[in-house]
Amino acid sequence: MHYVASGSLSLGSLGLLRLFGASWSWSLAAGLGVYLGTGGWRYLYVVVRTAKRDINGLYVLLKVKLALWHHIRNRNTIPSIFAQTVARHPDKPALVYEATGETWTFSQLDQISNAVSHWALSQGWTAGDVVALFMESRPLQVALWLGLAKVGVEAALINFNLRRDSLLHCLGVSASRALVFGAELADAVSEVSSSLSESMVRFSTGDLRPDQMAALNCHPLDSILASAPRNPPPCVMSKDRLFYIYTSGTTGLPKAAIVVHSRYYRIAAFGYHSFRMRPDDIIYDCLPLYHSAGNIMGVGQCLIHGITVVVKKKFSASRFWEDCIKHNCTVVQYIGEICRYLLSQPVRPSERQHRVRLAVGNGLRPSVWEAFMERFGVKQIGEFYGATECNCSIANMDGKVGACGFNSRILPNVYPIRLLKVNEETMELVRDKQGLCVPCRPGEPGLLVGRINQEDPLRRFDGYASQDATRKKIAYNVFKKNDSAYLSGVEGKAGMAAIADSTGNFNCNSFLKEVQQALPPYARPIFLRISPCVDTTGTFKIQKTRLQREGYDPRLTTDQIYFLNSRVGRYELVTEELYNAFEKGSISL
Repeated sequence: MHYVASGSLSLGSLGLLRLFGASWSWSLAAGLGVYLGTGGWRYLYVVVRTAKRDINGLYVLLKVKLALWHHIRNRNTIPSIFAQTVARHPDKPALVYEATGETWTFSQLDQISNAVSHWALSQGWTAGDVVALFMESRPLQVALWLGLAKVGVEAALINFNLRRDSLLHCLGVSASRALVFGAELADAVSEVSSSLSESMVRFSTGDLRPDQMAALNCHPLDSILASAPRNPPPCVMSKDRLFYIYTSGTTGLPKAAIVVHSRYYRIAAFGYHSFRMRPDDIIYDCLPLYHSAGNIMGVGQCLIHGITVVVKKKFSASRFWEDCIKHNCTVVQYIGEICRYLLSQPVRPSERQHRVRLAVGNGLRPSVWEAFMERFGVKQIGEFYGATECNCSIANMDGKVGACGFNSRILPNVYPIRLLKVNEETMELVRDKQGLCVPCRPGEPGLLVGRINQEDPLRRFDGYASQDATRKKIAYNVFKKNDSAYLSGVEGKAGMAAIADSTGNFNCNSFLKEVQQALPPYARPIFLRISPCVDTTGTFKIQKTRLQREGYDPRLTTDQIYFLNSRVGRYELVTEELYNAFEKGSISL
């Protein structure tokens, strides 16, 4: 802001002198003097270094914003945008199921989703009703939520790793009227069957024996859809909500994030334009379709831009490049550690025989970035940052190694996001004397926030099914008085669980069995710290800062620390030798 003020002051001086009749030469000289006197050279340096990047970012921003305004003005929804895509590419492959090689054209996907619409209407569901989808990734999952959306019914996309209490929570928080589950998850449904409401009608897809279906009190969806009409359903005035996508639940129970039609379009369109995808691309989507990376950033390119998407049931490092060659993929998706897993695979000829030019995702470590590009011959990394529900997504458009995006220094108000200082102990925002938040200086860590404007489809925050969860993600008086902003988090894999055990009888094996039944793999603590007691403050709040500072270094504490060795399936005591192996990187976390 200092640089902007400097430029504004110099321009104001120039205009004032011209107003009083000074010559252009004197006015320009005076304006330049004011500019340099207020630190303008630094601003000029920033402009030169970032102008190309910022202009490209502004172009993408305006392109997506204008398209959104067009769709909102014409009351277009994702199903109606998809209908336009079908009209352009009726016979082009839309979705390819890698597990079976089955290919659905855009017309076939449209017809199957129409069958879903007629089935939903036959159940008496209306706009605003919710149906939970609980299955491994497959093209039918796309047809289900798309067909439901055509008649205004919202899907709740349930993480297929969830079990027991977490699964029941996700079904309950979305107020789902029905459950559609894959046969591969029948055991997980059986575990919670007695706790489900009798009014929640159940449907299964896949191969289940009649006795299994009777025990689960479910109906065979495949045969129902096979006999349903495939013509377009009656026009239904759709509500704004498209479906629910759940947060990971690493630090608590998953939250159901509301995804509206404009948000779905925005995420997919930003990915398409930011990373210069093309209509003739073929995307390899090995990410789960219950989350935004796979279902919006990936499948969204199919529904909106007519790109063929190859759906992989589950990620396989050993089959990754062979799959890409088989299906002529030009774009691949990654998340988290996928790129590192690929680098740890033995060298194969196939890893250089593919046509992949672009890898899109988030969470790629700088240390892996260049090694991945060099070994596999991938020319472009499309790294981005953004949660499903956030309004402060950013993208690395210029390929800078290690960066997940940028915020313009010369046009900061065009996309009003900021990295703000936080108290490291309480994680609360630091505020100045006026009560406003304090921005970070370059290089300082902080919390990313985005100013909320519910009238702007790029700035709105739709929140969660839970109003309480929504309120916790909003801060006030952030950029200026009486404004509001969305607070991003740093969610990921579970780190360490500190457990108080005054008896000395804690059993790691029993603990692991319990968490394996109750929690998905990413939510299971990698480290356990067993203490005789837990430190608290005078107000009985747990003192986490000392534990965070000491980490898993056994030299800094007399507590026992255990590491979850996934290869052998048990917790092992962290010795100094094991700790050194972590630090050297010879054992990955």
